[in-house]
Amino acid sequence: MSKIAIIIGAGPAGLTAAYELITKTDIKPIIIEKSNDIGGLSKTVVHNGNRIDIGGHRFFSKSDVVMKWWQNILPLQGSESKDDILKDIYYQNKKSSVIIPANGPDPEKEDQVMLIRNRLSRIFFLGKFFDYPITLNRKTISNLGFIRISKIAFTYLWAQLFRVKNIRSLEDFFISRFGTELYKTFFKDYTKKVWGRSCKEIGADWGTQRVKELSVSKAILHAIRSIFRKDKTIEQKNTDTSLIEQFMYPKLGPGQMWETVARLVEEKGAIIIKNSEVMELDIAGDRICEMSYFDNTTKLKNTIKGDYFFSTMPVKELITAMGNKVPQEVKEVALNLQYRDFITVGLLLNKLKIKNETKGPSLGNLVPDNWIYIQEKDVKIGRLQIFNNWSPYMVADMEKVWLGLEYFCNEGDELWQMSDADFMQFAINELHQINIIDRDEVIDRTIIRMLKTYPDYFGAYEQFDVVSDFTNQLENLFLIGRNGMHKYNNQDHSMLTAMAAVDNIIKGEKSKKNIWEINTEADFHETKKNG
Repeated sequence: MSKIAIIIGAGPAGLTAAYELITKTDIKPIIIEKSNDIGGLSKTVVHNGNRIDIGGHRFFSKSDVVMKWWQNILPLQGSESKDDILKDIYYQNKKSSVIIPANGPDPEKEDQVMLIRNRLSRIFFLGKFFDYPITLNRKTISNLGFIRISKIAFTYLWAQLFRVKNIRSLEDFFISRFGTELYKTFFKDYTKKVWGRSCKEIGADWGTQRVKELSVSKAILHAIRSIFRKDKTIEQKNTDTSLIEQFMYPKLGPGQMWETVARLVEEKGAIIIKNSEVMELDIAGDRICEMSYFDNTTKLKNTIKGDYFFSTMPVKELITAMGNKVPQEVKEVALNLQYRDFITVGLLLNKLKIKNETKGPSLGNLVPDNWIYIQEKDVKIGRLQIFNNWSPYMVADMEKVWLGLEYFCNEGDELWQMSDADFMQFAINELHQINIIDRDEVIDRTIIRMLKTYPDYFGAYEQFDVVSDFTNQLENLFLIGRNGMHKYNNQDHSMLTAMAAVDNIIKGEKSKKNIWEINTEADFHETKKNG
């Protein structure tokens, strides 16, 4: 009789674990998913034929394993897409003919295909566009003015000469990396908009994970190198993640990847139980022996035994489900972990007010950004996605513009408590106020609310090792993914944690150190081992 792995959550980490288990072992995965959707935060939401990518998911990784894994599920395009402006696609320093065979899928005819996209994200500040990451080029100098640029240059040089010795907060991290003036201009207020608190209150760990090795000097050096030599490989090994120029993207949005994986694992014998909430996890010694869940479809409580348990559910909910066998100190830390929640407003418009003033062509001459960081202080919107530029197939009518307005908030705060109708009108008014759209051009709208989207790096997080030490002692429990590890992982990081956990089972490795080490350095450990 084959062993059973219970996987909590059908997001990237959970589905990767299921795929790895069912293709490499004889262990049977059973996935318990709280919602009726597949993909977790990486799902695709469809509204009146228009598709929404919640948060924006570039399919790019410095890990060869992940890049090849994605392409094994959805092959790269074999001919031009509806809006292709790329003349040559490069991979491994070779032209497209090497990796795009004559029989590669045609995105105009087939859906099971991965597109190659140009990456462009910019900052919208003072009613003007700035490069992201910020670079001190001619346009930036013109936008900011001589006095502010002089302050930026001086404080940056000062920060490099007299480095902050004890980097304890995110403010310390930003100042040491970018200087005081650049921090105040582009990081201080925007970070508070995103996280709801000042950089002084957030640990430096956040910067270490999300910004990694990027600095002003590296951004400038990258800009200079790009004049003479572009890295056209899809891996872009010599480019910091924040500076990549291409990425892969499923034709129908990120959810298409995970819906495809879900179908593949089910065909091979995995079971996915949707609309079900974990209630209890029974601990016996140093193992979890069974789990009970409530099926909201059948309205029944069920109990299942498992040999292995993979959890992507929020840590505070996992610890609560373990009941009285959890030490009080562990309970207190877990219950006080905090999260940032997320609201997306989808808007369909006839046209935008902002024009494409870049040298890059785009379908309909639309501004070519994938998303835009809104740094204006007098509005609460954090980012603006233009779904037309992620994939033209995300939009039912390419003559229209399909936007995603992203807001960061906390459950129960002023933004969260707004009614859906009021919030959508509020969002429309904000974009109208900063002259990105004319509110009269809006022809459709929708709203999506997502709880616990971003694990917070403050409060009880400083004692998180109390929780991880406890869960690591449970031999057959593996915490994976973003919420599962209370760690601000990207999609590929989450996948790598699942792969590492499955590898540990195959090898009989008891330590979980390698799982927790993922996304702690500029390059992944798996890249070093397998690259």
